[in-house]
Amino acid sequence: MSVTTTIQDSRPPIRIVHLGIGAFFRAFGLAYLERLNATIPSRDERYGVMGVSFRSPAVRDALAAQGYVYTALERGPDGDMARTITSLCDVALSREEQSRILAQMADEKVSIVSLTITEKGYCHHDGALDLAHPDIAHDIANPEDPVSAPGYIVASLAMRRDAGIPPFSCLPCDNLSNNGRLLADIVHALAERIDPELAAWIKTEVRFPVTMIDRIVPATTDSDRAYAATIIGYEDHAPVIHEPFSQWVIEDDFGALGRPDFAAVGAQMVADVAPFESMKLRCLNGSHTALAILGLLSGKETVSEAISDPALSDFVEYLWRWEICPSVDVPRGVDIADYCQALRKRYGNSAIVHQTVQIATDTSKKLPPRILEPIADNLQAGRSVSGLCLIIAGWMFFIRSAHMMGDVINDPLADSFGAIVNDTIDNDAYVTAMLEIDSVFSPDLAHHDMFVSRIMNWYRKIGKDGIDACLRQATREAT
Repeated sequence: MSVTTTIQDSRPPIRIVHLGIGAFFRAFGLAYLERLNATIPSRDERYGVMGVSFRSPAVRDALAAQGYVYTALERGPDGDMARTITSLCDVALSREEQSRILAQMADEKVSIVSLTITEKGYCHHDGALDLAHPDIAHDIANPEDPVSAPGYIVASLAMRRDAGIPPFSCLPCDNLSNNGRLLADIVHALAERIDPELAAWIKTEVRFPVTMIDRIVPATTDSDRAYAATIIGYEDHAPVIHEPFSQWVIEDDFGALGRPDFAAVGAQMVADVAPFESMKLRCLNGSHTALAILGLLSGKETVSEAISDPALSDFVEYLWRWEICPSVDVPRGVDIADYCQALRKRYGNSAIVHQTVQIATDTSKKLPPRILEPIADNLQAGRSVSGLCLIIAGWMFFIRSAHMMGDVINDPLADSFGAIVNDTIDNDAYVTAMLEIDSVFSPDLAHHDMFVSRIMNWYRKIGKDGIDACLRQATREAT
């Protein structure tokens, strides 16, 4: 059976260009569009997508060989469900197909350029355009020959302006705080360096909605591909695996060309995404980081294994009740206790093999919004921070242990960590030096006596008694 049979002739027109066509968007955004297209009778009114890869040609080549059709396999505790995704119409590689990509982005039918390029793809430093980034330096010097995602956006918007075509809206779908505002600042700053008049036009005409996205999408393995073939009855070289749950909260602020009716297929269109984002970053992402770091110290390879461990499970419940939820500005109409219990159920889904080591990558970037911001809020309000400090201590212990064993540390600050481990002679000196990394810890926290002493005490106790004893002590402190 061919997955491309009869599909090619019924493709919808390309109305969205997506930068960063990795597994997440194929399991998330394209799944929403697939459901939406099924409700639209006219092919010409449906939404087709061109995906753009900025990395390896592997995804493009695998998808091209099967007509860009692939399987999204939902794996849940009640069984598996396979869906064929047909709304992806084309995939291009940025470094080989630049002119074709720019032409598509400049096409008048394209109303949205969406992005999942990870934080690194935004080419920023502390929220500002990183002028020292080699891709940004190139794009400023060669604005019609872009290599970065922001460069592609600026170049294609210039083409639309010059042709008298209304601009597309930019829809970031990366797991970044206030992602639309961040992207707007980056694009405005880059355009200002290239053409101030273009920058002024972008600031006036282009919309950058903030979004909040949530779905667990583990990396697809060879065994996943083999299993998918048994479900669908044919070989798919590019399936994606995902959990049943998904949430997409979108700021309803789009430009003159409008938007798809995302709400018709379950997206939440809101005026302010911030409360939803805060709740997710702290309740979900914060507890995910806790399970990843402390789970690794406990020898747990997956999230489902970690949440099944009584000590880790009780610790996460403690975190939610006493240290995380009290710091959250809860969105109207949401029961945060129910939200956390739904998270617990999702974590326990053993059909989703979400590796703790995968979640633990780039933790230095994740700590500020997930762990350090609730710590700062709790300190100001006089609430407990003990459990959150245990996560910080556990992360420091994990970093030092990994370095001493010669393991690869997947973090942009890995070299700095290695230098600190090599240059410090005792535990307290190591913790103090780690707290002085100002791209992670604010001076207020790094010199807050109670915060520092809590982390030092936990760090010593992990080394002396082990992580399980620390988890149990932290949980007992609330009783």
